Amino acid sequence: MSTVLPGEVRSALDKELTYSEVGASITGDLPDGYRHNEQCVRVGKGRDTFDLATEALMSWQVQRGAGLTVLASSEHVAPDEVAIVRLSVGPINIDGANRVTEIVDEPTRQGFAYGTLDGHPERGEQAFLVEIDDSDTVTFTVRSFSKPSSLIATIGGPLNARIQDQIAERYLMALLEAAHQSR
Repeated sequence: MSTVLPGEVRSALDKELTYSEVGASITGDLPDGYRHNEQCVRVGKGRDTFDLATEALMSWQVQRGAGLTVLASSEHVAPDEVAIVRLSVGPINIDGANRVTEIVDEPTRQGFAYGTLDGHPERGEQAFLVEIDDSDTVTFTVRSFSKPSSLIATIGGPLNARIQDQIAERYLMALLEAAHQSR
């Protein structure tokens, strides 16, 4: 079965990553020269909560629940998939093309990282990780490193950083909502 992809996604499939530190957002060894951000929230307890949170995360619900539009090459996150994440501010759309660079598929840790592609206003990577510990506590972490790669991001300066922080907070709240709505 063939899927018809939006033009933006088709054109992004051939784009290159804009940074060399692939996987650093997963390992937590964030590279120098970038702005770092890490936010974490306790989602709940138990394997069911972990499974629901993972399903929400791996189907782009976190980005959509944060109020962003996602145009993706697949409805589920997978290696090398491309996603255009669109932030709309009034009539203005700011598109960020990303490629899934890492998948985490472990019994107690699930998630992925995506990295910026040519044309993205920023340069860097963002990881989304759901974890369950020995006490069955489920957490969700969003970790990133980035720096401006466009005029709009450079001019935005501190405002741009605040917007990134707010979107990361919205990711956390979106996953909380998705994990608890399914119950």
